[in-house]
Amino acid sequence: MPPRERDTARTRRTVLDAAARTVAKQGAGVSLDVIAREAGVSKSGLLHHFRSRDQLLLALAQDQVDTFAAEVRAAVDPADHAAGRLVRAYVKAIFDSLGDDTAISEHLLLSAALSTVPGVAEILQRDARQWEAAFTSDGLHPDRVLIITKAADGASLATLYEGGSNPAALERTRELLLSMTRGEGSFTG
Repeated sequence: MPPRERDTARTRRTVLDAAARTVAKQGAGVSLDVIAREAGVSKSGLLHHFRSRDQLLLALAQDQVDTFAAEVRAAVDPADHAAGRLVRAYVKAIFDSLGDDTAISEHLLLSAALSTVPGVAEILQRDARQWEAAFTSDGLHPDRVLIITKAADGASLATLYEGGSNPAALERTRELLLSMTRGEGSFTG
């Protein structure tokens, strides 16, 4: 019999995944009953892992932040020791997710819904400070980091507003941003 901790982690993961799907579809006001049903657990089972909807939504926001950070870490090339390796991984992680229009749309809807939840802004601000500190240690000029990361972030929004992804344009944008990480100094100098 597998240890109880593994079952707890698996159930927690199942609930978070179900919450992500239902919040993306129905918004942050979705009931715990609906989330529990989507997860295939009882409401009391859900409440065993998350004491309230607010706690679940905050955990979901933190999970989204943690998942993206893990994707960036996984995208770091272990053979790359040049300045900007983290920024390159950040760009790669974002563009790797842009091929699936449905996933992008669901992620943006989820992000929009979670942005209305009290406490989520603080999670996102803490995450932004952590990225800022990590990018500062990455060796690129701060102006380069600013332009590259903002452009990469904006690329995911552009696919939504442009009515879907254009693979050739996405690849060209990705390559341009990656090439910018290999430059030095500011763009103004």
